[in-house]
Amino acid sequence: MKFKKHSILPGFGLSLGFTMLYISILIILPLSMIFINTTSLGWEKFFEIVTEPRVVASYKLSFGASFVAACINVIFGVLIAWVLVRYQFPGKRIIDGLVDLPFALPTAVAGIALTTLYAENGWIGQFLSFKVAFTPLGITIALTFIGLPFVVRMVQPVLQNFDQEMEEASSSLGANRLQTFVKVILPELFPAALTGFVLAFARAIGEYGSVVFIAGNMPMKTEITPLLIMTKLEQYDYAGATAIAAVMLVITFLILFIINIIQWWTNRNFV
Repeated sequence: MKFKKHSILPGFGLSLGFTMLYISILIILPLSMIFINTTSLGWEKFFEIVTEPRVVASYKLSFGASFVAACINVIFGVLIAWVLVRYQFPGKRIIDGLVDLPFALPTAVAGIALTTLYAENGWIGQFLSFKVAFTPLGITIALTFIGLPFVVRMVQPVLQNFDQEMEEASSSLGANRLQTFVKVILPELFPAALTGFVLAFARAIGEYGSVVFIAGNMPMKTEITPLLIMTKLEQYDYAGATAIAAVMLVITFLILFIINIIQWWTNRNFV
């Protein structure tokens, strides 16, 4: 005799309805307004705005710095997660809590703090032989700061659940540390690290508060795309702002779509 399975949550129809309503109100409707406002420009005016040299330079800086920052976070995020999971040391819980600080800290405060540190007369900047604040390097540092928790928190649970007996078996079969990491540990970490990369990259693309102070906002050099959007909004050029935002949205969606395909492929082959 078969017993019907009862779900704790409401039935599929009701749950799906609430889900679609929630997503439509919070995500689909606001994003659709970007494209609706853009239609008032016409194709010729739209392409004229989104292909201005100043705007194109901001695209390159925003996406380039976000990509570099996300790559840095993958490397050091995995290392930090490894230390927090595998080792016991005084102050471990404090460091573990500090990882989440960029989530709680207002981004403007982070930007001011980083600018104070890395300016030419700052606590760190005065000892450097090269300029950090008001350069693309400073922007990358700010984006690295706000994206680090994503990688650490994605990798940490995987390391906690990882069976260390597999490492011992690999070592007993004659593999060295590098071979054990590449052949045994990395395949388990890769999907989580890739997800952390996606989250850090997505967060960095739209970041404004922590970047606007340390960037210097020099056109064609250190001007990020979110700042251009804010500038057009302050000038009441809503159509121009939404045109740039639409391009950012489409490019970001395509990048995340490609990365999601890579995630699907890695999960299929590694899991």
